[in-house]
Amino acid sequence: MKDKYIVFFISRTKKKMIDFIEEKLKEYNMEGLIPSHGNILTALYESEGKLTMKEIARIIGKDKSTVTPLVNKLLSLGYIKKSKDKNDKRVSYIMLTDKGISMETKYRNISMEVYETAYKDFTEDEKETLNRLLKKLSMNFNKQKQ
Repeated sequence: MKDKYIVFFISRTKKKMIDFIEEKLKEYNMEGLIPSHGNILTALYESEGKLTMKEIARIIGKDKSTVTPLVNKLLSLGYIKKSKDKNDKRVSYIMLTDKGISMETKYRNISMEVYETAYKDFTEDEKETLNRLLKKLSMNFNKQKQ
């Protein structure tokens, strides 16, 4: 098997998935949101809606400097808000607003559509194999950082 095109196929698949998500965001009238916001929203939905910037960065696997502009955009769109810790004013929490909470069903619907499209015509064994191999591939690059 010729596998020298692995970067090409992974890049092309990522681009197609991003295009798909952007189209769904438009269909669901989720103005201003981009696919990168999804990781932050997911982290907040799964954490009862309250995390520090440091926690968000750790959960989504990005640097705080990458997360900051994404959080600022979500703030300006009204999906999240910042709140200072009552005991330690140096700590700020990022929390979902009512608007952010109200978008959860739409967001989860888009996620399901991505999942269903990505795995269309896959058997359960193929899904498991793909996930296992992608994790293994990712871990190979984690080892390179050490």
